[in-house]
Amino acid sequence: MMIRAALLLLILFTFLPSVFADEVGETALDVQVREIAKTLRCTVCQTENIWESGAPLAKQMRDAIRERLELGQTEPEIRAYFLSRYGDYILMEPPKHGVNWLIWVAPFILLLVGGFFLYKEVVHWVKDTPTPPTQPLQPLDDQARKRLERELES
Repeated sequence: MMIRAALLLLILFTFLPSVFADEVGETALDVQVREIAKTLRCTVCQTENIWESGAPLAKQMRDAIRERLELGQTEPEIRAYFLSRYGDYILMEPPKHGVNWLIWVAPFILLLVGGFFLYKEVVHWVKDTPTPPTQPLQPLDDQARKRLERELES
């Protein structure tokens, strides 16, 4: 009986919030604000977008996005507005032109260079390992064999 009750509570707490989430409802404007805000960096927090940031400036920026959408501006126009005020830094994903290509390509170049040096080091290790003797091993004599058997028995 306890297991059934626990299972019922687990199911309720898992699916109940999703049932009530539809009642809150998001307007199309809210969705647009969220999508644009997720692409812009909070200038206070610097590692968060303005949608996730709790800074007062981020709230003001979200309100500015909402106002501009209500005025009929498009997403590129709103982005251009923020770019004109803050520069490329405001974008969560830097544009892929000019010196910014280095940001996109550098990790792969470093990976290749690191792989090359690792390969060189492994080859060096393999060359430095001693080779096994080329002469055949001598068979054990009776005295050595008896000593080995005594050691194994003890």
